[in-house]
Amino acid sequence: MVDIKPWSRAVPVTALSMILAACGGGNSTAPAPEIKVLSTRADFVSGGDALVEINVPTGVNASDIKVDVGGRDVSSAFALRNGRYTGLVTGLANGDNTITAQGSGIAPATLKVTNYPAGGPIISGPQIQPWVCATPTAQPEAGTTPSSNASGLSTTATDAQCNIRTEVAYFYKTTTAGCANVLPDPSTPATAPANACFKRYDPAAARPADLATTTTDTGVTVPYIVRRERGTLNRGIYDIAVLADPAQPWSAAAPQSTWNGKVLYQFGSSTGQPRKQFRPQGSWADDKSLSRGFMVVQNSLTDSQYNSNRVLMTETLMMMKERITENYGPIKFTMGTGCSGGSINQYTGSSIMPGLLDGIQPSCTYPDSETTTMEVQDCVMLVETYQQPAWLNLMTGSGYTQAQINAKKAAINGHVDQTACHAWNNLFGNNGKPGNFFARTVAPANNDTGIITQSTTSANNCGLPASVVYDPVTNPSGPRCGALDSAVSIFGKVPGTNFPRDTRDNVGVQYGLRAFVSGAITAEEFVTLNEQIGGISRDSVRTATRTAADPEGLEVAYRSGIVASGKQLAKTAIIDMRGWDDSLIVPLPTGAAGSAAGLTGIHHVWRSFELRDRLDKANGNHDNHVMWRFGRTGFAPFPAITLDSFLTMDKWLTNLKADTSTLPIEQKIARSKPAEAVDFCYLSSDATQSTKVTNRAACDADPFLRPASSPRQIAGGPLSEDILKCQLKPLTVADYAPQTVSAAQLQRLQAVFPTGVCDWSKPGVGQQAAVSPLSFAAGPGGQAIPAAPVSSAR
Repeated sequence: MVDIKPWSRAVPVTALSMILAACGGGNSTAPAPEIKVLSTRADFVSGGDALVEINVPTGVNASDIKVDVGGRDVSSAFALRNGRYTGLVTGLANGDNTITAQGSGIAPATLKVTNYPAGGPIISGPQIQPWVCATPTAQPEAGTTPSSNASGLSTTATDAQCNIRTEVAYFYKTTTAGCANVLPDPSTPATAPANACFKRYDPAAARPADLATTTTDTGVTVPYIVRRERGTLNRGIYDIAVLADPAQPWSAAAPQSTWNGKVLYQFGSSTGQPRKQFRPQGSWADDKSLSRGFMVVQNSLTDSQYNSNRVLMTETLMMMKERITENYGPIKFTMGTGCSGGSINQYTGSSIMPGLLDGIQPSCTYPDSETTTMEVQDCVMLVETYQQPAWLNLMTGSGYTQAQINAKKAAINGHVDQTACHAWNNLFGNNGKPGNFFARTVAPANNDTGIITQSTTSANNCGLPASVVYDPVTNPSGPRCGALDSAVSIFGKVPGTNFPRDTRDNVGVQYGLRAFVSGAITAEEFVTLNEQIGGISRDSVRTATRTAADPEGLEVAYRSGIVASGKQLAKTAIIDMRGWDDSLIVPLPTGAAGSAAGLTGIHHVWRSFELRDRLDKANGNHDNHVMWRFGRTGFAPFPAITLDSFLTMDKWLTNLKADTSTLPIEQKIARSKPAEAVDFCYLSSDATQSTKVTNRAACDADPFLRPASSPRQIAGGPLSEDILKCQLKPLTVADYAPQTVSAAQLQRLQAVFPTGVCDWSKPGVGQQAAVSPLSFAAGPGGQAIPAAPVSSAR
């Protein structure tokens, strides 16, 4: 027998096969190469392109391998690059495509690649209609023709999916002192700010005298010129900005050294569901990131203000990362940033599809939109209840001062004072309205009394002409504009109706329970409150009866990860920057209050502790989560803490990516955490906000750092606030000890709660572990996504 081991690495496979054949034995072909899609999963490719790698068997010359797609030779796209045989395969048809790699003396391999249109969808199911494409300049509404937004692009959409031709422009950073770090290319017809730090750069002209230079974190010193790519993807408009040399080519195979391979993804705030294409909400002109070589990325469909469908948002993030990889090169890591609705999208994106974001920097934390909606709806109902005759008569009949009445409201609401519920009512109380509505708000002048005024002008959440949208009588089949309606492809409809399945519920909720037990409100106030509060209909109209969720909707919310899962979130590094925004009337330590201080009254400190409680319950720890509190400047992070977070997360993720061990990602995140990634606060008395305090008790003693509570927690619910619908138990007076209720009051409570009251010791109805990611391509409810396709020998 011939011992071939010494030759196995030195002799080409083709020559070795000839020797074995001459000896009368052996295999005449080399092992099949392995085919991988680098830019995304092989079954989630979009836009007709895929960055592909062929793992060449040992001893085989890469040039001997021929690659084709359905018989079309694409070998010319492949070459050895940094020791890897890669190529950008273009021209993929929508649907399944077969990539084959083969050659003389090599066992052929195939990989099925599934391609989707650049306009989507992939996993989010059928797209809502109508959808109004943006135009080069904004167009006004005319009759039943809706208005359009300015796209920031010079041409119009080429198809019904609002695909618009991609455009590239260059900007440079000026050396002018005192310039404004603002977006230099606002929507037309607006003109760029005269003192913007970034100005238009013309590659054909002489370099400006005020052109700055910058040194990236890889040590490359370059002129501070930014390439801004703007285009459309998944019906959203995106911006990609990165340092670049306009005179040099750029491809995935040969990225410019100006990019460090890192991505900062910006998520926009607020929440909404307009049926229109927008430009991204934020600004790509982020000096701290661009100057260090980061790529800054955003898409309007990952802005919460323009999209309330969290699966669609996550899908868009996935597609954006694919586009970057195919056009710019491999991504080292992706970190997220964003406040309020931007925090929702960071958390839910990490819960729905862990791994898309390696680390996140949420500020103004809300873990998800579903459980945030609970507080919004509770506040809407409470604000309305406090203006009902039964409650008002009870207050005036008891001879309370307005201050005493407001103290009772705060005790029931769980907030610092009564104005936080006013803020929720005013800002998002109408977000669930499916048709035209007249907003009911508490004006700033009425924050003391809570008196509600109704607008005389109608609006709708679609941004469509009033005659077009849903009306229960005149247009029942018209587009519904509520938050749940925007995600009907995820939750589905109630059979036989046009209503989306609903996750809102308050059956069995004893509002003000802890306030009653503590003595902050009386038994009669407790009973009257729960008699009067009622619920909301599927059209978000106040009703006398409580609101009951659809069981199928609850299951989808949990199983998909839309209710942010502590187990899933443990797979992402988190720096949570928490400011104070708990009241519209309490002055900040600087003396400013309300809108003058930039406060909205809804970004409450307790929300960060809610998130932490979910992590602790799911994992027994919160090793991946650090909280940085500041109480002096309101809820928006100030520049110094933002930079500190950015640099700390950069270090954390650099450490994480250097960990090549086989440990679970949760353990790798914990041991990659840098020393500076620890909990701390800046006390509100610290005028310079520069002394980090790591003593939790000292931080909690500060009234602008201390967490308050919520209506559901006062009703007995958990801090994790992840129970959308509670399981029930019989009503018992023992729950009210040391307080008592009369026989008549008990009878009235039993009438309010005929099926029982919340048993908070049990999981919620339908509450279950997330099995995300799910695909909704086959319909609402979702199906578990199988393992990504791998190549096989043919």
